[in-house]
Amino acid sequence: MFKYWFDLLKGKSPLRPPGALPEEEFLKRCIKCNKCAQICPYFSIRMAHAEWGKSMGTPMIFARDIPCYACMKCTAVCPTGALQNDVVKKEEVRMGIAKIDEEKCLPYNGIICRACFENCPIFREAIILEDEFLPKVVAEKCIGCGICENVCPVEGSAIIVYSKEAIAV
Repeated sequence: MFKYWFDLLKGKSPLRPPGALPEEEFLKRCIKCNKCAQICPYFSIRMAHAEWGKSMGTPMIFARDIPCYACMKCTAVCPTGALQNDVVKKEEVRMGIAKIDEEKCLPYNGIICRACFENCPIFREAIILEDEFLPKVVAEKCIGCGICENVCPVEGSAIIVYSKEAIAV
């Protein structure tokens, strides 16, 4: 767990709730009201602590702990538009993208595992199986919710969701 937090602080930009504006604009608009975290039925949204610097008090999702289930309740309560409330369908969400570490991934090492494939909310579209065995992320369909990262049985996860800001760099 400590390594996960350390990696996040080392440069991985935070995973924001559905509908989040680009990071710079998001930080300008978010008033740290906590409404998105309060309405989240899964407790997926947490408010950043002091170690996140200027992001302190803003909503973040730590997918390995509790992913986003794309219920879309948070977008409706954001008073400033930092979370765009016109994003209403889970298929429209673009929080980030999952990346598979083939060196850690069980199927790439000859062990049957379908955890990420079977739990993806965009079933048979965002994660597909090549040769009915090897998981592949379809970037155009991945919503970045982190469910795949959360269910991965590999220590530290063989599939990591990177925020849309991290992949834009």
